[in-house]
Amino acid sequence: MADKKEEILKRPLYVFDLPHELLLTLQLKEPNFLSEDQANDSSEAWKVAGISNGKDGTDQTGGSTACGLCNISFQNLADQRRHVKSDWHGYNLKQKLRGLQAVNEVEFEKLVGDLDESISGSDSSISEDEDDGSVAKESTLSALLKKQARLHDTTEADVTPQRKKRGSGSPPRIWFSSPLLPSNTSLGVYRALFTTSEQQNPDVLDILRKKQLKPAQVKPTQNGSNGVPLPSSMIGPNVFLCMIGGGHFAAMVVSLTPKLGKKATGIEERQAIVIAHKTFHRYTTRRKQGGSQSANDSAKGAAHSAGAGIRRYNEVALEAEVRALLSEWKELIDGSELLFVRATGTTNRRTIFGPYEGQILRPNDPRVRSFPFSTRRATQAELMRAFVELTRMKVSEVDEAALAAAAAEEQRRSELATKSANTPSKSVAPKISKDEGTALLHTSQLQALIRRSKVPAIISYISQNSISPDFIFHPPTTQANHHASTPLHLAASLNSPAVILALLAKAGADPTIVNGEGKPPFDIAGDRATRDAFRVARSELGENKWNWDAAHCPAPLLKAEADEREASGRAESQKIEADRRKAETERLEREAFANGGRKPPSKTTGKALGATERTGAELREQEGRGLTPEMRAKLERERRARAAEERMRRMASGEWQ
Repeated sequence: MADKKEEILKRPLYVFDLPHELLLTLQLKEPNFLSEDQANDSSEAWKVAGISNGKDGTDQTGGSTACGLCNISFQNLADQRRHVKSDWHGYNLKQKLRGLQAVNEVEFEKLVGDLDESISGSDSSISEDEDDGSVAKESTLSALLKKQARLHDTTEADVTPQRKKRGSGSPPRIWFSSPLLPSNTSLGVYRALFTTSEQQNPDVLDILRKKQLKPAQVKPTQNGSNGVPLPSSMIGPNVFLCMIGGGHFAAMVVSLTPKLGKKATGIEERQAIVIAHKTFHRYTTRRKQGGSQSANDSAKGAAHSAGAGIRRYNEVALEAEVRALLSEWKELIDGSELLFVRATGTTNRRTIFGPYEGQILRPNDPRVRSFPFSTRRATQAELMRAFVELTRMKVSEVDEAALAAAAAEEQRRSELATKSANTPSKSVAPKISKDEGTALLHTSQLQALIRRSKVPAIISYISQNSISPDFIFHPPTTQANHHASTPLHLAASLNSPAVILALLAKAGADPTIVNGEGKPPFDIAGDRATRDAFRVARSELGENKWNWDAAHCPAPLLKAEADEREASGRAESQKIEADRRKAETERLEREAFANGGRKPPSKTTGKALGATERTGAELREQEGRGLTPEMRAKLERERRARAAEERMRRMASGEWQ
């Protein structure tokens, strides 16, 4: 069977041209029509069984099983999901939206206890009748919100959080199996390739067999090129694909009838026949800020910059170009079996679906489909990739024994959770102890002071609260505290020499303590000034204070030498910056002179031969160009005042004759 599988799967399986022996042995794999909750449970069972969707074999949907809003953690993902559906979480969410403080479970129970409504509907988060449970949940939460907001005169719908309407919940693919393949191998076809009436037909296999197309034998054109003659390629069914977003638009009409081709290895493959394709691009998106100009105008008002005007013009131009192309392709679009459209956002959907005069695409057209997978920027290559993904049969290998065991385990956990939820005893969220709370407080205060380099405040805080200078930040399991676990480590990582010297010389911090990575504070220092602070502390404290070799600290250094090194380094940096500024100024002057501006001042003294010297009146006229009469008068007064001061100075010094 392995040889047979390799023979069948040696080339990609094109949905509309499957091998004859595989097509005859295909069998529909149940269940293919799952509700949304069942699909979620199935995906959860895959995770429990150790089957992931990531390329590296790891689950890429992981997250923390905790609720930061309600300050509670959970043992598993099922408990977290039940908590999100509870009245307590919904009430705290409303509190946050109003800018108020969240409440704990005891306070929430006290609030609910004052109401006349029962909370039995919200206690059982898993119910056989989901609609009844949601109504009970909404009524309880609504009554509590009405009482606190004093909105008894409003309707319940005004304060009830609207639940998202559930769709069909059908999985994106229909799965098949075949006796020619191992039992753990399944073949999937995208449901979007079937029309609405075909999806409602239970005999999907018969429909799939009728959709098979014979590959076209495309002959080269008369001029010897490999081009495809357009009239013959348009024979047969085709699909229309288009994407628009961020000022990019791409559209393509592709025939479902494949053409035969061969790779360099000699393996035969099916290639797509592109009937027509077109791409547009206009500058409509605000750089580094995102969003179209029209969306920004709607939210903040019309901007009056040059870029905003260009983007508005390009939006209108792109809309006109797209609609003109759709009108030009009307015959091709009307003859397409399916229309795959990606148009996110109000502006993009209005461009494609209108309404406008002579509208081609309509949102209620039963042929319209969205791409059942993630897509990238709208380009011709992306459209071709999407077409190949749509029409290529997915091959999946699943360990069904492990999947069944995982599903049974999940069912058992669900039943246990249901029983525990129906019991009167309620699980209390784990609370932190007093010592842990104090450690968290000291951690936040010390880290804030060290980051702002408040040296006196750091020393005062440590002494007043009787904290060890080698205090371990809490919780030590976080990434930041793992790298910088003590105040000295944090100061070294932030390159703060003043804080390091104060912690070592005044607070008595131990430089030999290592962090979670096994490094002393000196090893994570980022610049020379920070490392010199350790050497100065070694010089001031002496060799017998600490094991400086274990702290990886070099030879001691006097503070005067450290200051001199810092001053020389600062002077060198200033000199480099001055040279850079000078070179940049000279470059700008040369460029201005090359573009017809003023000539840069010459470095040589003396006058060039034949050069005419300008008079004082000409120089004053040149300086006054572009100035208003008031500014010219002010400039003339200042010039005369300076001349008078110069005459008085010369007379006082005896230079005036």
